[in-house]
Amino acid sequence: MKPKILLLPSLLLVVFSLKAQTKWTETIKDSHTIIQNKGGQTLGYSPKSGIKIIQVDGFAFKDLNKNNKLDIYEDWRKPVAERAKDLAAKMTVDQMAGLMLYSRHQAIPAAEAGMFTGTYNGKPFSKSGVKSSDLSDQQVAFLTKDNLRHVLMTSVESPTVAATWNNNIQALVEGIGMGIPSNNSSDPRNGANKDAEYNAGSGGAISQWPEELGLAATFDAAITEQFGAIAAKEYRAMGITTALSPQIDLATEPRWNRFVGTFGEDPKLATAMARAYVDGFQTSPKSIKSYEGWGNQSVNAMVKHWPSGGPEEGGRDGHFAYGKFAVYPGNNFKTHLKPFTEGAFRLRRSTKKASAVMPYYTISYGQDKKYDENVGNGFSKYIITDLLRNQYGYDGVVCTDWLITADEGPKPDIFSGKSWGVEKLSVAARHYKVLMAGVDQFGGNNDINPVLEAYQMGIKENSESFMRKRFEQSAVRLLLNIFRVGLFENSYLDPNETKAIVGKPEFMKAGYDAQLKSVVMIKNQNKTLPIAKGKTVYIPKRVTPAGINFFGQPSPEKIEYPVNLELIKKYYTVTEDPNKADFAIVFIKSPISGGYSRADREAGGNGYVPISLQLKDYTAVDARAQSIAAGDPVIDPSITNRSYLNKTSKSNSYPDLNTILETKKAMKGKPVLVSVNISNPMVFGEFEKEVDAIVGEFGVQLEALLDIVSGKTEPSGLLPLQMPLNMTTVEKQLEDVPHDMIPYKDAAGNVYDFGFGLNWKGIIKDARTTKYSIKK
Repeated sequence: MKPKILLLPSLLLVVFSLKAQTKWTETIKDSHTIIQNKGGQTLGYSPKSGIKIIQVDGFAFKDLNKNNKLDIYEDWRKPVAERAKDLAAKMTVDQMAGLMLYSRHQAIPAAEAGMFTGTYNGKPFSKSGVKSSDLSDQQVAFLTKDNLRHVLMTSVESPTVAATWNNNIQALVEGIGMGIPSNNSSDPRNGANKDAEYNAGSGGAISQWPEELGLAATFDAAITEQFGAIAAKEYRAMGITTALSPQIDLATEPRWNRFVGTFGEDPKLATAMARAYVDGFQTSPKSIKSYEGWGNQSVNAMVKHWPSGGPEEGGRDGHFAYGKFAVYPGNNFKTHLKPFTEGAFRLRRSTKKASAVMPYYTISYGQDKKYDENVGNGFSKYIITDLLRNQYGYDGVVCTDWLITADEGPKPDIFSGKSWGVEKLSVAARHYKVLMAGVDQFGGNNDINPVLEAYQMGIKENSESFMRKRFEQSAVRLLLNIFRVGLFENSYLDPNETKAIVGKPEFMKAGYDAQLKSVVMIKNQNKTLPIAKGKTVYIPKRVTPAGINFFGQPSPEKIEYPVNLELIKKYYTVTEDPNKADFAIVFIKSPISGGYSRADREAGGNGYVPISLQLKDYTAVDARAQSIAAGDPVIDPSITNRSYLNKTSKSNSYPDLNTILETKKAMKGKPVLVSVNISNPMVFGEFEKEVDAIVGEFGVQLEALLDIVSGKTEPSGLLPLQMPLNMTTVEKQLEDVPHDMIPYKDAAGNVYDFGFGLNWKGIIKDARTTKYSIKK
């Protein structure tokens, strides 16, 4: 017994000594374990991943590569730049190639039909018996076989499902290879509307804000920064660490269908808004020293689209072969760089510059003065290396827009690959050209094989050491964006915390207040507005003609009420009889049209038709006789002129004009208000004299509009764009020049120019209009 008595105090002493040295505590959650390092970083890991915890100097660290020692990249005390270099040097070529991939759109759970379908154990979700938060077969494949670590999320069933899905994906990737976390991302998802490929996650249980053009309409950068800060909290609560936004193209071409996703045409306003947006997203409430200005609540901002997709010739969009050219007839290329070089790359907060940049699909026609190449911006060494990296010193991640390495469709208006300017190269050769241009990542590509083929091409043309160095260069940039938002320490979420954060009341109120401030009162004849609650309103149905949607799929004609009448009834009595109404509201949308016609091509024309910003049918008698740019070696090699002179087009809102005129007649002199959902500049001269008031909004909830109409809130928004006098001034303006249209003047003498807006007293003139005034 004597030896045991002597050993017991000794054993206790050893245990006590170990406890004194340990500087961390452990908490077990449902799906993961949390470790709190006293005076250090919080770690999270999954028991499923099989990784172990190493203790060094009393602190806990994750042994991500399972080699039983603390590597530099695993040491959260080290600067992130040092950690990224260490990890890149340790990675295989396959692992780096996978890091260069950015997934195609991922709905949670996966869609069962359409372009972005997925399966679970070979079955569609509804027949699989799995949970909404489980990983699809396709996700497991690209994470494990292709080493992909950047995932684009779109629609999700709920925020808590997103959080659980995030935990599942992180547990999978933590246990394989080097333990690199998944950097999940999102296109804009805080809008009140979701009607396009690039905002498919919008709406639902998250704070709702106006579209980017609506943020610009507030003329208040502080609101935009507040949006970024709030959206970042909601993103992080859903496992999203990269925002594929903001879109800071200078929208100098009024017919471009992505105008509404920008901060408008004014360089000064767009630059201020770009800086504020990125500062809001990237600035963590508490920065971490080793993260070098970043923190574990930061969200990477990928600004787009370098060097601006705004000056599309004739307004035709670069998602399609018919819109592949951006042109600069006003020699105004440098002005389009300002929101990037003076805004997103010159932040006021601690992260200094946007962490990532996306070039647009377009060919910046005639701008490459060094290599004399007219290729899509993502393939252009001049645009990426010489200009962005060397001249402007940008060393962050550059990621291509989605599907630029894929083959284009059989017709110019089919949504497919967008390999503009390099259509005849192989898929692998396109990847190689992108790498040699200085780009780091391939958007919309889940497949590692063409990246590996590009690596082999580089070995043959240069050497293996050259290509290894080139891959490591991109790997370091990509890893930095994962390290400095804290994912290597803790990528896991508590779904209960997610539920409490996403869409919390104070966030919803802030978004709603911003919506109110974005609404522009454009006309108010005889002080028609405000109209007190309790009055009786007539709302005509809206006719949406049959057409083709963004993805080229046919959409049938619809005749329906344009808004939820139950919401209207919270403010007014609704009647279907104009004779019983005190006033009418006609809800319309900005007119826009496609720019390409298969019928015209099949009839022997070139296929190109005008894009109309008016409601009436439009014939382009003032269009260019010869287009600035042309050429498609795959689809239309014979077409050297894309002019649409003297051709006629019909806008997708043409029935709205008849609805306005019929409503005016039916109301027999009683007030008629037109509410316009503005996505682009439009011609108001067709109907302005026929109505008593006009209100413009940029994607807001109906209640926000009605709070303005009823007088609960005074309008304060300003037009962040010019409204043209007619289509002649649209045709004669230059695609790359801002503020160069003749604006419309209404019956009261008000000019619908940039910065115009009314409140109850009349034309708004305040500090904002002084700050952003334009010289004519």
